[in-house]
Amino acid sequence: MSQTPTQSPQSPASQDNTGAGLGVVIVTFNSGSEAVDCAETLLAGARAAGLPLRVVLVDNASQDDTVDRLRGWASGLKPFAAPEDLPFDCPPLPKPLDLIEGGTDMAADPETRLALLHSGVNCGFAGGVNRGLAYLARFPDLGHFWVLNPDSVVPPEAMTALAAHCADASPYALLGGRVTYLDRPDVIQIDGGLVNRRTGVTGNLALGASHAATPPPDPAQLDFIMGASMIASRAFYEAVGPMREDYFLYYEEVDWAMRRGDLPLAYCAGLRIYHRAGSSIGSPTLSRIASPFSLYFKHRGRIRFQRRFFPRNLPFAYAYTLAYAARLLVQHRAPAHAAAVLRGGFGLSAPASVRDRLSPDAAKLAF
Repeated sequence: MSQTPTQSPQSPASQDNTGAGLGVVIVTFNSGSEAVDCAETLLAGARAAGLPLRVVLVDNASQDDTVDRLRGWASGLKPFAAPEDLPFDCPPLPKPLDLIEGGTDMAADPETRLALLHSGVNCGFAGGVNRGLAYLARFPDLGHFWVLNPDSVVPPEAMTALAAHCADASPYALLGGRVTYLDRPDVIQIDGGLVNRRTGVTGNLALGASHAATPPPDPAQLDFIMGASMIASRAFYEAVGPMREDYFLYYEEVDWAMRRGDLPLAYCAGLRIYHRAGSSIGSPTLSRIASPFSLYFKHRGRIRFQRRFFPRNLPFAYAYTLAYAARLLVQHRAPAHAAAVLRGGFGLSAPASVRDRLSPDAAKLAF
């Protein structure tokens, strides 16, 4: 396994986290009922495990009823009904839940553990995460910050494992666990991420493997932790800073991990979540290719990542762009998908089908 690039700042591995508390950031954009399912299972599991949380929901200017659903859920006016495909029991939490709501400059309220922040614009994955992290970092009792996708659900046993880990003072940069598919609960989506230094292509460790038959990975072999379920230590956050926002989608967590310095990646064996896998932006699954929207940002981000960390390997990265686009044309007869790859990989303007999915304000940030 290659070492982390030397241009990364060095973070003292002996630095302790400020506290053992856990804060959670969930970024929503047109997430609908999925965000409610995520928040309910998270809080129910934490309550069962005796793990106090601070949770911040950052809404990236959703254009659907996501915010109304979250308000109705927290108030109890819209009773929680577990989705039929939920692979574990989740009795509804008592409601109402105390909820503080405001803009991203809202003052931290130590008495209220659930916050809803409005970003005002779709500022991308990292932009939403950074606004949530900035809010949580104001609470000195928090030593761990969990970035959790809204299209995921959290079983109670995951919170029990995480509670034990938060009590451990061992230093780390980013911590992950197992992510399995919600529609195929025994199939692993990722145990951690790998990066090809030549092409910048990322890979999911244990993709498609059986959950029951696959042991936990050695975190020393990982290059990054998937952003769908990624925990940052305060020591790492304060040493490295927030995520870069110019990727907009994809590669933010890869970039973040590459800047970790001496702090190691870590893995919590009992931390397993179920993920709907790119339901909002069209990420690939075991049964479908990615959407043009997903492909454009994925390949644009890959080249930006290579330029920052492995610039000498850019010729290989560009060659991969051409080969991947050709495969989409030949194997899948998908010219729109191939065009998105080429435009993203070679820094060209996004196709209209990609631009049209973003508001004018969001497009200014994305492009």
